[in-house]
Amino acid sequence: MRPEEKVEELKRVLLRRLEKRGIEPRIVHGFIRDLAHTILVNPNMNPSQVNKHLQLLGWHSLELDYHTLQVARACFEAEGLKSLENEP
Repeated sequence: MRPEEKVEELKRVLLRRLEKRGIEPRIVHGFIRDLAHTILVNPNMNPSQVNKHLQLLGWHSLELDYHTLQVARACFEAEGLKSLENEP
């Protein structure tokens, strides 16, 4: 698998996991933007800390689990935070 294909697969997995956790497709990219900013502030946060920070940003109805957070981090590392923040 080419690196670009790996990145695309990671993004698909992340989107599916977020949608299964209750994030609607129409707002998922806003959530990803806020998640990217949260991880950028402190890349070493555990899921509980990330969830608390996201709640401060208004994301009260979602709890990220460890595996979804790891997939998100892998996406951000592979694609870069900036490109994911601005994706439509």
